[in-house]
Amino acid sequence: MKVIVAGAGAMGTHLTKLLAGENIDCTLIDPNHERLAGLDYDYDLMTITASPTSLKALRQAGVAKADLFIAVTPQETTNITCSVLAKALGAKKTVARIDNFEYVNSDTPDVFSEIGVDELIYPEVLAAADIIKGLKMTWVRQRWDIFNGQLVLLAIKIRECARILHTPLKDLCGPDDPYHIVAVKRGNETIIPGGMDVLETQDLAYFMTKRDFIPQIRKLVGKEDYEDVHNVMIMGGDKAAVRVAHTMPEYMNLKIIEQNEERCRQLNELIDKSNVMVIHGDGRDMALLREENISNTQAFVALTGNAETNILACLAAKRRGVRKTVAQVENLDYISMAESLDIGTIVNKKTIAAGHIYQMLLNTDVTNVRFLMTSNTDVAEFVASYGSKITKKPVKDLGLPKGVTIGGLMRDGEGMLVSGMTHIQPGDSVMIFSHDVNLRKIETLFK
Repeated sequence: MKVIVAGAGAMGTHLTKLLAGENIDCTLIDPNHERLAGLDYDYDLMTITASPTSLKALRQAGVAKADLFIAVTPQETTNITCSVLAKALGAKKTVARIDNFEYVNSDTPDVFSEIGVDELIYPEVLAAADIIKGLKMTWVRQRWDIFNGQLVLLAIKIRECARILHTPLKDLCGPDDPYHIVAVKRGNETIIPGGMDVLETQDLAYFMTKRDFIPQIRKLVGKEDYEDVHNVMIMGGDKAAVRVAHTMPEYMNLKIIEQNEERCRQLNELIDKSNVMVIHGDGRDMALLREENISNTQAFVALTGNAETNILACLAAKRRGVRKTVAQVENLDYISMAESLDIGTIVNKKTIAAGHIYQMLLNTDVTNVRFLMTSNTDVAEFVASYGSKITKKPVKDLGLPKGVTIGGLMRDGEGMLVSGMTHIQPGDSVMIFSHDVNLRKIETLFK
């Protein structure tokens, strides 16, 4: 497979680093030589110093043979232009990062495909969806609905009150138990657990379960006393904040605190909802937060463009008794630090968008790919083909590579948890969790 990425910013470089380990012919184009410096030596890719709208550069990159052209420069117009050119020069599929919500909410969605842009990526929409899911449950770090909600993946911080500490997982996650622990982040180590592994305090554990059993999981981890979210504060009125305001449930009340007075006026025009209030001020000002009744706030979300500010603001909110905090951390180098400080949910638009794009690189039978940022774990949904290796034996006898586990599957429209005795059938959609294992290697089991 041949992939060309235009834009060596944080998203472009993160994406190409992911591709470097996938045996993909990858080329990265950017006009700034300093951004490209060393990438071709450190990773298995080719770099071209040029404008991505240059016909010469596109031809040099081999765009006529490209399976996928991805434009993620900071300029929306550049992304659209070079995607149109790439398609005209022979690229099979093009993807452009945009900043205008009107383009993904248009009454004429075919207009971009007609001119050569097959798919649009708006990172703020993807980030807002993640934030809303996290706000719906204060006691989890993150939540993902799998198979349209048939199964649910919950990332939960394990505290001293958890009832499942220090017990081998084989005694906790049997065939009849309504959950499966598919990954554990312990310090800087990621574990795809086996039967003899145990949970320890401060672990970040990933539970696959069914929606009806979420209350039981909450009881097992000892978090029945966590309040549901009704009142939310957001520090920073960026585009993600606007998308959160527009998509949050009606039963939640939102206060957006923004320092820039002109932006406050814009927010009042953009958001016309009775349960949203825009406040001009500094979200780090504790006097202001007390005045706005932070003690009666169940969730605090920091969405400024400064990672340090967001992390510190979440720490301050926690000290004021806010149970659920969410920090936007765009600097990838700060993510592990933020996690070690136990600030709550971490949102990174670049990795969310990169994971969304990453799924396009795999076989069409792979319908969903995510990257669990804090655990360095890939999640992929594969469809079992007739006669494939995965259908030949029960899961316990498949000899799955170390670092791989199966979390659940969809069969005939019903979500099912998977145990060692489960026998995967042709047509099953199977959710795979993988750490340090090439997804394309796993893909061969399903063909």
